[in-house]
Amino acid sequence: MTPQPIPQRPIVVVRKRAAHAAHHGGAWKVAYADFVTAMMALFIVLWLMNSSDHMRKAIAGYFNDPRGSTTTVGTDRAGAGDAVALSRNDLRDLKARLEQQITSNPALVKLKKQIEITITPEGLRIELIESRDGTFFETGSATLNDNGRTTLSLLANQLAQVPNLISVEGHTDARAYADANGYGNWELSADRANAARRLMEHAGLRNGQISQVRGFADRQLRVPSDPLDPSNRRISVIVHYVTAPNRDASSAVS
Repeated sequence: MTPQPIPQRPIVVVRKRAAHAAHHGGAWKVAYADFVTAMMALFIVLWLMNSSDHMRKAIAGYFNDPRGSTTTVGTDRAGAGDAVALSRNDLRDLKARLEQQITSNPALVKLKKQIEITITPEGLRIELIESRDGTFFETGSATLNDNGRTTLSLLANQLAQVPNLISVEGHTDARAYADANGYGNWELSADRANAARRLMEHAGLRNGQISQVRGFADRQLRVPSDPLDPSNRRISVIVHYVTAPNRDASSAVS
């Protein structure tokens, strides 16, 4: 019996194409995002290195306490740049810096006993105290002398770096001062405060940084026991401290 031939099955060749995910599966996007993040971090570090001490303290305070109970707070005042409003604690640093500037200035070191810097409930109070012969103003006049111009220029240069509001006060002793036109201690104290304001604004304080200019005549004596003491004649520059609650309250009023 003759064997039957085995039928041949057709050979089927299956060609599979390798599937390529679009644009390498998006891996390049991840790499690009990592690159952009690294560059952003680099620029932030460079910016922080160039920032003021107070800015760095404020940023560190935020990350240490994001809920905002830290004493170093920021500011939303226009034109303040990268400055940070000083809290009560920070005013101590400003006080030390001003005292160091005065001590290291040959023109002012001889006047350090006539410049008193104290921290009060209002803020940092800087008083330029007159002597019997006049230290910062011409005697009986609202005209600043060389000492007054030099001192107020230094203060303006330092205080322009902080966004805290500043007020300027003028004080006299109780000695009667009046001319034929009725110009007296009230006018003199106010004019001296205004003369200080004009010089400090010209020397660098920001527009609007001075919030008040006041003349008190002899109503707030420095030495109440001796109303005629020359040290009652003085100019007071007050750097008002800013705390978080106060800042929020002022924002709500505005």
